[in-house]
Amino acid sequence: MYEIGSLTGDVGHYDGVAAARSSDSSGPLRRTARAIGRALHTPVTGPAKGVRKFTNAHGAGESGLGKLIELHAVNGAGDVMITVALASTVFFSVPTDEARGRVALYLAITMAPFTLLAPVIGPILDRLPHGRRAAMAIAMLARAVLALAMSGAVATGGIELYPAALGCLVASKAYGVVRSAVVPRLLPPRFPLVKANSRVTLAGLLATGVAAPLGAGLHQVGVQWPLYGSCLIFLGGTYLAFSMPPKVDSSKGERTAHLVDYHAGPAHIEQETRSLGDGARNALGRATALLRRERPDPREAPDRREGPDRREAPDTPPKAPKGDKGDKEKRPRPTLRTVGPSVLHGLEANASHRALSGFLTFFLAFLLRDHPLHGLNAAVSLGIVGVSAGAGNAIGTAVGAWLRARGPELIIITMLGLALSATILAALFFGPVMVAVVGAVAGFSQALSKLSLDATIQRDVPEQVRTSAFARSETALQVAWVLGGGLSMALPLNASLGMGVAAAIMATGAVTSVRGLVRQARRGASHPRAA
Repeated sequence: MYEIGSLTGDVGHYDGVAAARSSDSSGPLRRTARAIGRALHTPVTGPAKGVRKFTNAHGAGESGLGKLIELHAVNGAGDVMITVALASTVFFSVPTDEARGRVALYLAITMAPFTLLAPVIGPILDRLPHGRRAAMAIAMLARAVLALAMSGAVATGGIELYPAALGCLVASKAYGVVRSAVVPRLLPPRFPLVKANSRVTLAGLLATGVAAPLGAGLHQVGVQWPLYGSCLIFLGGTYLAFSMPPKVDSSKGERTAHLVDYHAGPAHIEQETRSLGDGARNALGRATALLRRERPDPREAPDRREGPDRREAPDTPPKAPKGDKGDKEKRPRPTLRTVGPSVLHGLEANASHRALSGFLTFFLAFLLRDHPLHGLNAAVSLGIVGVSAGAGNAIGTAVGAWLRARGPELIIITMLGLALSATILAALFFGPVMVAVVGAVAGFSQALSKLSLDATIQRDVPEQVRTSAFARSETALQVAWVLGGGLSMALPLNASLGMGVAAAIMATGAVTSVRGLVRQARRGASHPRAA
């Protein structure tokens, strides 16, 4: 028995030694596998954690703004993939004269209808305040489907490519309008609107910078592959749009703003002035006095209801009798004219910046392809413009976040002067340095001026109509870009002439807006308004 027990003990001892040796031998393998896993995992999770930290900083994660920032990054990446695919077909793959004709056809088939559709986008989306998440998701899904549809025609450049490109353009602009309207709903506490917009824009620019070389690499595999990539990106964007917080679809307290209201009477104007600053209220008071001398207010007719049942809050419009079908017509219609002149003058200035952007995009693209910069080839010349414009836009966005809402009228005036000076110098001294300068200045001034316009809307437009104002102002700016691009196609490829026209665009913006902006800046200094 003792021998059997001893033998059993020896067997157990040897089993333990074998297990220990097996454990020792498998330890390095496990450590190696874990190290390899971390090496493969970190390049993905590391940047993802950094991106999430950036998007969710300063309360943006809790408010839902972080999800909108990520969604806009996805939007920028998908759009640049489509741009790479279309540029290879419409621009780079054919001789210059034929390419110019194809781009003219592209403008005629896509941009011209969009010019008619763009003013309708804002009002249509204004009527869907409870469906903003669905609207953004539909815009993403539509581009995913259209990217697949274009993949079959992108190699041949057939006519069927252009209707799909128009659909992508309209869907992209519709997303942009809804996104601008959503931002005020997702602001974290004590987070300026201009800073939120700059963060959203910067995320889109960074995503574009990452996706552009990726799209170029996919293009080397096949001309349709960037469209396949954009399809996958937009499908992910569809999911992100539906994951936005429910308050995006809330329309509580909102009303519609109109660019012009020709039907508002004196009583309506008086109603709107209650939410304005001192400067705007004084100007509208004078306008009301003139209107009173010209025509009586029909709401003050002798048969107007009197008595204790008319008692109501002092800041609410008079109510029509119950069952009156004209109630909607009698309600005051807030307009951008009645919420502060700074908004309209800022919009005029930004329209010139956006028209300049559209003009330079097409004019310099063909000019530098046909007449490259001295000592450089066409690809390098175009690269200089693209890199300088992208860098200027990114710097302008970063500066806007730093400046926040300090003196937006003065910033807009400064940006007009800067862009006008750059285009005049480019017309006089056209060359590699001035091309880079005008591209950088155009990107910088457009970004900073747009952020300043956002600041004036935040400051001067009542919360009840702010969302609508963002939607309509964004639509107007996109129409300006289309008109600028169309103008460039009507000019011969002469550098001095083109830069002279660019300077004229900025001079027009300065003439129409600077005087009013200076007046409003002075009133703001003497009558500070709450931000």
